[in-house]
Amino acid sequence: MKNLFFIAAILLSMAFGFTACSGNDSKAKTEQLAKDEMYTCTMHNEVMSDHEGECPKCGMKLVKQKMTAEQEKMMKEGTYVKPKQ
Repeated sequence: MKNLFFIAAILLSMAFGFTACSGNDSKAKTEQLAKDEMYTCTMHNEVMSDHEGECPKCGMKLVKQKMTAEQEKMMKEGTYVKPKQ
C-alpha cells in the first residue's frame, strides 16, 4: 500500500512538472502585446510593439493607437513585425 501511494505521488509530481515547464514563452509575449492599445507605425500597420520606438521600415516614431481587426488577425497568425529595441 505504501509503495502504491509512493508511486502515485511520484507520477503526480512528474505530471505537474511537465505541465509547468511546457509553457510557450512566445505565446505569453504575444498575449501581452495583444492589448486594446499598442504602438504602431502610421505607414506600416504590420509593425506593432508594446512600447514606444521607431519603425524598422521607415524610421518614423511609433504612435499609440487601438488595434484594428486586421492587426488582431496578424497577431493571431504571427505575421506582425516587432521593432528592434
